[in-house]
Amino acid sequence: MGDFYELQLALDLPDSAELGLLRWHLGETPEDKEPDSDEEYPLLTGTGPAQRIGGALIGMLQRGPRGCSLLARQEVHPDDFARLRHLLKWIAARTTTVGAIGYVRFYEDHILDVLVVESGTVRQVPLELAPRAEELLPD
Repeated sequence: MGDFYELQLALDLPDSAELGLLRWHLGETPEDKEPDSDEEYPLLTGTGPAQRIGGALIGMLQRGPRGCSLLARQEVHPDDFARLRHLLKWIAARTTTVGAIGYVRFYEDHILDVLVVESGTVRQVPLELAPRAEELLPD
């Protein structure tokens, strides 16, 4: 099957002309309008049934009264992690969402790593089971 990961993002961004890179990764701009970078192909264009992680893939940016809202759920291979880090840093520097913006999870794991934005930077925080979480759903 491979070493695939589930990536999920849900966050808000200001509506601005700076969203070109994100729109390209969502497949909203023509391929000949590729951003000036080493990007080979968009990372957030998957749609329909997921091949390895179950559920459905989506990537969308919606305009609203407070700017734009991003929702993405994608399958990502470790070969794309450097490009994904670049995109996540770009998002972290611009998002108006503070705190959790999504997660990443190896497709065979049950526990995920939360993606947290603070002060314009993004961190990957491993989620751990806490006693209180176990009390929420008793046997």
